[in-house]
Amino acid sequence: MKQYRQTFTKVAKCFLVLLSIILIFLAACTPAEPTPPGAVVDDLGRSVNIEKIPQRIVSLAPSNTEILFALGLGEKVVGVTECCNYPPEALDKEKVGGFSTPDIEKIIALQPDLILASSIHAKEVIPALEERGLTVFALAPENLDEVLKDIEVVGKITGKEEETSELVAQMENRIKAITDITRDLEERPRVFYITWHDPLWSVGSETHHQELIEKAGGVNIFQDITGYKTVNLETVIARDPEVIIACTGHGEAKGKPFEWAMEEPRLGVTEARKNNRIYQIDADLVSRTGPRIIEALEQFAHFIHPEIFDKVGGD
Repeated sequence: MKQYRQTFTKVAKCFLVLLSIILIFLAACTPAEPTPPGAVVDDLGRSVNIEKIPQRIVSLAPSNTEILFALGLGEKVVGVTECCNYPPEALDKEKVGGFSTPDIEKIIALQPDLILASSIHAKEVIPALEERGLTVFALAPENLDEVLKDIEVVGKITGKEEETSELVAQMENRIKAITDITRDLEERPRVFYITWHDPLWSVGSETHHQELIEKAGGVNIFQDITGYKTVNLETVIARDPEVIIACTGHGEAKGKPFEWAMEEPRLGVTEARKNNRIYQIDADLVSRTGPRIIEALEQFAHFIHPEIFDKVGGD
């Protein structure tokens, strides 16, 4: 009997050891629930407390929507603006109004636990939503580095760090593929970028558009202005752009800036018109500070240095 008890005890101990090993193995193999990040500072300098990984997200900007879908969060997106048209799946989401005029009551009705806003919402929309107890995080990147940082932040607060690392690495590699070629170029064509033609608008320093021009190997003819401003056609002619890039895609007037640049008689004296170097780019690519901004950079590189990048693209 004593021997039986000793044998039973040994078996029991072995079983408990084996069970402990199995439990440790299962714990190691089971994906850990993402930990909420807590207080995170957004692009408006606001400290936002993220108490849990969001399950219902409303996006108030097309660029935010594109970031969310690129990180595989489409199923958690319950509301977007009427301007959010990419990816195509975004068109099927509940609409909460326009980009600058979201409907507060519609947003509240969707019961989001995270709202991704933009700088345009700082004065009225964000305070109105926070007064209702909703969590609002603002993204307002002004350059490519800040776009990458914001994608990383969204990945952090949504528990998508692995997907974020992959996406950011891909974007960084594509930027590097351009800048490795353009960084030391001596020939840098003069570039005129048109955001609108009537009145004539262009971009200056402290804009991501100028950064795209520079990284693509060009020189912005209006780098002496700041931000987005109206410009004088006589000044454009005097600065003689070698490349003109027109932003297109604004509703019914979609192709108007490009058509204007091609047809305006006074531009006939510019090198860009003489050499047929007037191009158009989709406003959604170049204006939205999300993952597709890299496509805009690649297009700029082809426009500004076709002698290099048309060959690269054809390899």
